[in-house]
Amino acid sequence: MPGHVSESLILRTYPFGEADLVVSFLARDTGKQRGVAKRARRIKHGFGAALERLSHVQMHYVKRENRELVTLQEAEILRSPFDLSSSYELGLVLDYLAEVTEHLLPAEETNERFFRLLLAMVDHLRETRERGIWPVVTYFSLWSLRLAGLLGSLRVSNDSAAIVEEMLVLPVAKLPEREWKRQTAQDLRRVLVREIESHIERKLLTAPMVEGIVE
Repeated sequence: MPGHVSESLILRTYPFGEADLVVSFLARDTGKQRGVAKRARRIKHGFGAALERLSHVQMHYVKRENRELVTLQEAEILRSPFDLSSSYELGLVLDYLAEVTEHLLPAEETNERFFRLLLAMVDHLRETRERGIWPVVTYFSLWSLRLAGLLGSLRVSNDSAAIVEEMLVLPVAKLPEREWKRQTAQDLRRVLVREIESHIERKLLTAPMVEGIVE
């Protein structure tokens, strides 16, 4: 069978059998995929740290007809999230980004704009560290719904409505300077999370953990 090579972002992994991992990943050209990484739970295997959540990788895999799971052959790291994962708060934000993407996007439906959104959020966190937590979570939640075609009217405060207007026309790195705190646009984030949860028909485990971050 012909192999595929896709620029990808790892979303989550979970054990499969005695030594394998099932890996959920967002491929830039083919959308959300799930695959089996053989022997990935063994100490010596070819994947190394490439399967950490939100690792930016070049994924090599084979897709066979009538099989739900692709077979992962290799993952070459393009950018590791390790520098962010060393911070508990930033690690929680990465978990939130991955969880929303995992549950919101349908399988095997190309969404290159969502891929670029997710990549931009991780890059912005690298630039801003803890200062970027609240704009990133807010921006990502808003645009996740928009790119999924689920963004409706938002009943929020005037301050939050102004932030929505800015976010819908500007990249996250170009937003006007403001002092972001947990209370900034908190009502907006609550509305956005409720909309996401309503669509995926489940509670987001990471959303209350992120909102519980102590500044």
